[in-house]
Amino acid sequence: MFLAIGECMVEMAPSGSGTFKMGFAGDTLNTAWYARKYLGNDWNVGYFTAVGTDQVSSEMLEFLQTANIDVSGIRRMDERTLGLYLIQLKDGERSFAYWRSQSAARCLAADRDVLEASLEQAGLIYFSGITLAILSAGDRKSFLEAMRSARKAGAQIAFDPNLRPRLWEDPNTMRACVTEAAGVCDFVMPSFEDELTHFGDADPKTSVERYLAAGAGSVVVKNGPEDVLCARQGTLRAFQPRPVSNIVDTTAAGDSFNAAFLAEYLKSGNLEAAVAAGAGLAGRVIQQRGALVDCLESV
Repeated sequence: MFLAIGECMVEMAPSGSGTFKMGFAGDTLNTAWYARKYLGNDWNVGYFTAVGTDQVSSEMLEFLQTANIDVSGIRRMDERTLGLYLIQLKDGERSFAYWRSQSAARCLAADRDVLEASLEQAGLIYFSGITLAILSAGDRKSFLEAMRSARKAGAQIAFDPNLRPRLWEDPNTMRACVTEAAGVCDFVMPSFEDELTHFGDADPKTSVERYLAAGAGSVVVKNGPEDVLCARQGTLRAFQPRPVSNIVDTTAAGDSFNAAFLAEYLKSGNLEAAVAAGAGLAGRVIQQRGALVDCLESV
């Protein structure tokens, strides 16, 4: 199983004349959605989070099931619901307002037994910095302990730092926790723009070296149209993605890259093919509007 863990939120996107269209999105959900399209039927793709027992939570689960994503392990909580964000447009620029204080996903690691049960069948587990940021300090510790146990049991662990300082207590906590998380992972998949802004890395190679020093098995640094750097201890390779000229919306560019990269690597073990798959899918996604787009029924 390819299992993604995180927060799926209600998205309210402008549809014209002051009205909004409701959908569902989230960084790790986006990756699971694209991984489902890339992996064959011999792979099960699942999503783990916590949701409410209200109608909108049930609609989200139905959305995932319709996408053929396994939701059987998701925890349901009577007293909570889904987080929500609103997209606003001004002069073509997007801004976001968030409501997530009662998000059930904040409690996804609160019950260690439920969390660990969800990991038992996973061959690859994927999470992000946002997954960690929404948790309490104690639940983060429990979550990372569960990742260590799953890795020891044979699962591969993949992590996108996806640095969002507004979700964290403070920048130092964010950097420390992300660094600790990298040390339990087989794949760390940062975007250089984030690493430059929040860690002050001079170049992508600096990001590679820092995450390898933290204990990451492999590091894959995305850098927009520039080279993708892939490294493990003792090796460093650069791959030039195919240029994309008609960029419409870069939402989910990194999420879709991660999905196709990991899916292709799971299938073939070929690093060059994995980078080409990731860059190819991301290139198609950014030529359309929205996080989840049907580039092809099967990529």
